[in-house]
Amino acid sequence: MQPILFVSQGGGPLPILNHPSHSDMLRAFAEIRDYLHAHFAKPDAIVYVSAHWEREPVAITSAATPELFYDYYNFPPESYSLKYPVPGAPKLAADLQQRLEAVGIEAVLDDSRGLDHGVFIPGLLLHPDADIPTLQISLQKGLSAERHLKIGEALQGLAAENILIIGSGYSFHNMQTFFGPDNANDNAKNQAFEDWILTTLAEPDNAARQHQLINWEEAPHARFCHPREEHLLPLHACVGAAGDTPLQRSWSFTALNKRGSCHLWK
Repeated sequence: MQPILFVSQGGGPLPILNHPSHSDMLRAFAEIRDYLHAHFAKPDAIVYVSAHWEREPVAITSAATPELFYDYYNFPPESYSLKYPVPGAPKLAADLQQRLEAVGIEAVLDDSRGLDHGVFIPGLLLHPDADIPTLQISLQKGLSAERHLKIGEALQGLAAENILIIGSGYSFHNMQTFFGPDNANDNAKNQAFEDWILTTLAEPDNAARQHQLINWEEAPHARFCHPREEHLLPLHACVGAAGDTPLQRSWSFTALNKRGSCHLWK
């Protein structure tokens, strides 16, 4: 039985480059890696839902040997030579396509797109041996909160098949604020939204929890923390996949002067 994991990963390749602004994030990811290794068997495959890919219809990587897609800009040259030679999972991709379409979500297979940094950056931090078959599912254009909960629901049952689901986004994603001057007012807004996430994920009633996530824009400072919600929606997919499974652990860290969080269900 595998868990379901949401990770906040940001700053492009900066965590892998050991940038000092990401040292606390690296601490959190090391704790997550140790927790996974201590409490769970090695997964047979990993399914990522990445904030860095939007398609209509939803797409699933299906290459047997996926390449990497360096979907970031103006970083040091070494960030474009990172390697993460995981095998793909074409049979699993076809199965996921059927699962999605069974709940009314059209899906296509894509055997040409590489794995983006929403996959290979957390992958290098959590599973650096790169020996676990890995694929990724796109977000659906339109960025409907309700639809991404539904995408997650289509993945229910994978954990029992020893498949790890990872939603890869960020609990806070205001790029202007990340790289702007640090100030107490912005930090308070950031923390209020982080508190809302924790309260929402701890809600014991699944229907109430999903209602709050569908209406996430009503959360404190929601649009300040997410001017665009693509980095939040992998969390929705994880909640949908978790169903009635309770939240087990959360990790918090500071990167680029802002709080972020990761969450695990089991």
